[in-house]
Order: sequence, then structure tokens, then C-alpha cells
Amino acid sequence: MSFEAELDLHLRARFTLVLVATQEEERALQILQTVCERADRACFTWDVAEGFRAILGNAPPTVRDPVAALEHIEAADTDAVFVLIDFHELWSDPRIKRKLRSVAQRLKSGRKSIVVTLPGGPVPRELRDLTALLEMPPPGAPQISDVLTALTQDAGVRQDLPPPEREKLVQAALGLSSAQAQRVFARAVASHGQLDAAAIGIVTREKKEIIRDSEALEFFSATETPADVGGLEVLKVWLHQRERAFTREAHEYGLPAPRGLALIGIPGTGKSLTAKMIGGMWRLPLLRLDIAAVFGSQAGSAEERTRRALRLAEAVAPCVLWIDEIEKALAHGGADLGSGARVLGTILTWMQEKTAPCFVVGTANDVDSLPPELLRRGRFDEIFFLDLPTTQERMEIIAVHLKRRSRSPANFDLPRLARECSGYVGSEIEQAIIDAMYVGFSENREFVAEDISASLRRQVPLSVSSRARIDTLRRWLTEGRVQSASLREVSFARDHSIDP
Repeated sequence: MSFEAELDLHLRARFTLVLVATQEEERALQILQTVCERADRACFTWDVAEGFRAILGNAPPTVRDPVAALEHIEAADTDAVFVLIDFHELWSDPRIKRKLRSVAQRLKSGRKSIVVTLPGGPVPRELRDLTALLEMPPPGAPQISDVLTALTQDAGVRQDLPPPEREKLVQAALGLSSAQAQRVFARAVASHGQLDAAAIGIVTREKKEIIRDSEALEFFSATETPADVGGLEVLKVWLHQRERAFTREAHEYGLPAPRGLALIGIPGTGKSLTAKMIGGMWRLPLLRLDIAAVFGSQAGSAEERTRRALRLAEAVAPCVLWIDEIEKALAHGGADLGSGARVLGTILTWMQEKTAPCFVVGTANDVDSLPPELLRRGRFDEIFFLDLPTTQERMEIIAVHLKRRSRSPANFDLPRLARECSGYVGSEIEQAIIDAMYVGFSENREFVAEDISASLRRQVPLSVSSRARIDTLRRWLTEGRVQSASLREVSFARDHSIDP
């Protein structure tokens, strides 16, 4: 059900107090006007600065006192919807809160409804049993297309946008509010004198900044490919099979959109890099949910930040939503020890019930702290374990990092280096190469394989310093609770050896 239809249903059902959570006040009022016109109902707004204003119907008297405004609403002899703007700012006054509650109770016998628009946040406990809380989602593709059409028609903007390019531009703007989309389109026009394919890049860059301002989401322009990730062949095959899963052809074939995957295992084995690879491989927007940012300085707003971030991800869909180190949700919450559990519960419910094509990539290092319901099927399509890299994978990892630094792997003895870095994870191998480069650079020469070997000998790998922790993680694999992401599984039960 669309938001407009849901709002119309609540008003026709004679809900006397409806809260509309949105940052887009103007769009919410436009939708309310449409709903009221269809039902032939009057519609008025009220705010503390201007008092009552008529959207549909005769203008009511100017009343700026909130208590007097509520008394006028109760006494009004009309079938109307009264929209109270920013009224949540007045809830701290017990007198006003009590009056709102009383009026909402007494309106049940009539056909008047009160709608309060607010950006989000907690609803006073005294009002919860009287209210219906509706969350208005960001505009979809049709609404964004209307914004684009209005700009080009009203301003007489020149455009060179064939239908496929126009569709891409609209898709690029998904996740923005109507006002944000209008501003970004206008900036693209100002930059190039017309709307053309170059506007897509401008919208994407602006969208990245706007999403960053959402407090909990970070937008990545993922360019990583499978060639940038050494090993993990089983995982790569799994991803390749689902590369076209969000296309119309897949839908017509009868395939559901994949829900997501969990990446668990040893730190430094490439879980974060894999998340970026998925975005680049599938050519989808990559959004990272920052758990630390969810628990900001504002008390009591963690769940609201989470819900707002998830709604934004749905608006951007199809996309990849990366929840990094998801176990940290339970470690936050400050003085409110239940806040972390509530945030995780919000994420779990959304993952189970979401219908938007948001592919969730959850990464975790400390799996023992995760609740069992997080990793059950239905929320994730598959759970992959990223273990210590095999010999072949270590050769690939070394080659990837050498190429990334414009060095030819052919100039290095990869088999020898792979043997010497047995038990090292990818991040430790990368650091050994960087250390070797510093040595060569400081001596005014090109670094060689022996420099990498010397750097490896100076390191104490995680497999040695945290062996007990790694053994615990690897039991998930040997017990069959997860699938290995590598081509050849490591048999932990065989001999506990480091080098497979």
C-alpha cells in the first residue's frame, strides 16, 4: 500500500490523531491536499508562527496559542483535517500535551482528524495509545520524474536526454527528497547549461554528500572487481550466479531478488573488501550502515536513526547495504543498556520483512556475541566463512597488492613468499609489502622479494597472537554451520595446522 493510500485509509477510518514522520513537509501537505480533495473534506494547517491557514475550505480565525488552537479544532463544525506543523516541539509542555490528548479523545464521535507532521523521534507515552504513526518514504521514481519534468518545463531548460539516459538520471536521484532532487537537477543545469548525460555524475556526487549527512549511512562509489580480491573462489562463483538477479529478465524468469549474505571469520581476511567488490561487480550503489554513528550523542534517537537509514536504503534500491561488524550493535547503547538490542531488533525485523531489493552484506568478527536469529535462513541467503588464506590464495593476494603498486608479480618468487607467509591474513601480507617498499625506498633502490621475506619475519601474525580466538571461529566451519568462501576448505578437525 502506498503512503497516500495508507493515509487515506486512516482518515476514512476516523483516526482522530495521526502522526506523519517525514522531513518533507511540503510534499506531505501536497499528499494531504490530494487525499482531502478526493474525499471532499476541508483541510487546514496550523503552526505557532502563522496560526491557521486554509488549504481547502474557508480560512479560519488567526489563532497562534496552541491551547486555543486545539479548542478551536474541537469546536469547529466541519468535516476537516487539521494539520499541526512542528507541534512536537510543544509536547514538553504538560498543559498542551494534556489538551491534545483530551481533544483527540473527544473527536472520536465526529469526522474531524488531527495530523501532526514531525521529522521523527519518540512519541510521548501519554499519546501512544491514541495515535497512528505513519512514516512517509522518500519519493519514488515517478515522483522524481515529475520533479525533473517540472524543472524542464517551468524553467524552459534545454535537455539532451534520450529516454534511457533520463531513466538513469532518475534512478541516480532515488533516495533524495523532492527538494534535494530539484536542487541537484538545477545545479546540473547551471554547470552545463542543459540537462544531459553529464548530470548523472553530478547527481551521484551530490547524492553521496547528502547521504553522508543522513548521520548513519555512507555512500561508496564501489569500483572493486573480483580481480582486486585474491582467492575466495566459492564466494565469487556464488556472486557471479546472482549478478543479474535484480534485472527484469530475472523477475520474468520467476527468481526472487537475493536477500543478502553474511561474511564471518578472521579479521583481516577481506570481508570489507568483499562488500565493496559486490557493489562494483553488480554495478549497484553501495551504502554502509555505520553502527557507531547510529548511537550518536542524542539520547533516545538510535532506533529512529536506524529506521531512517533503512528507509533511505529502500529508496535507493536496488542497492547493496553493507552492515560492517554488525555485532557492535549490541556493544553500544551507553547508559541505556537495551538500546543496542532494540537497534539490532529493528534491523532484524527489517531484514525479514523488507520487499525492496536491498542486498544486505553483514560482516562480523565476534560471532559468539551474535544472537542465533540473526544468522538464520530467511534473513541471509548464505553465510560464508573467510578463513586463513590457502597457499594458492596467498599467491593471488601477493600478486594483487604488487599490481596495485604497479609492480609485476613475475619479478617476485610468489611460491616462496606464499610459503613464508603461511598463517598470515591478507591485511598482514599487504602490510609486509608496504614495509618492504619503505626499506627499498629508503635505500634508493627497488624493493625485492627478500625485503618482503624480512618484513614477514618481523611480524607476529594474528594466527599466532590470537590462536584461541581463531580456533573458535574455525569451529563454525568444521561444524558445518557456514560455507567456506575458498575453493578448498580447511579441515580444522584434522590437525589444527595453519597452512592448508
